[in-house]
Amino acid sequence: MTAPWLTVFRRYIPFVLAANLAWEAAQLPLYTLGRDGTLSEQAFAVLHCTGGDVLIATACLLLALITAADDRWPSHPPIYRRVAGITLGLGVLYTIFSEWLNIVIRQSWAYSDLMPVVPVIDTGLSPLLQWIVVPLAGFWFARRTLPAAAPI
Repeated sequence: MTAPWLTVFRRYIPFVLAANLAWEAAQLPLYTLGRDGTLSEQAFAVLHCTGGDVLIATACLLLALITAADDRWPSHPPIYRRVAGITLGLGVLYTIFSEWLNIVIRQSWAYSDLMPVVPVIDTGLSPLLQWIVVPLAGFWFARRTLPAAAPI
């Protein structure tokens, strides 16, 4: 029998990969690359960003597990929620930092006129929602079939 934590990992990471790939492709028009880039530049950006998303998601989850989990994770709902919350928080914080770094400082990419921007933090709404919706859905998907899993 596979340990529950390994089952969650084996479900969470592929889910996050697939969902981020779809999200990156869907939000491409919200960046100037979606309008000005060649098809190969767009494809590279989607794949590159998806790879980064998976690494970030994995790192955020590992940091959350190191700081907040114990041997009852993922079967104990309060601990599962705490780990999920920390993972989401780290992902959102990283997104705000990364968008600022790459748009303002490095100017690696730019938002198109279609991107709604969150006031005060000047971060695109789509990448911010990506780091809330995708991990939440991933945590739900990863845990939903665990044996005797209490509702979270």
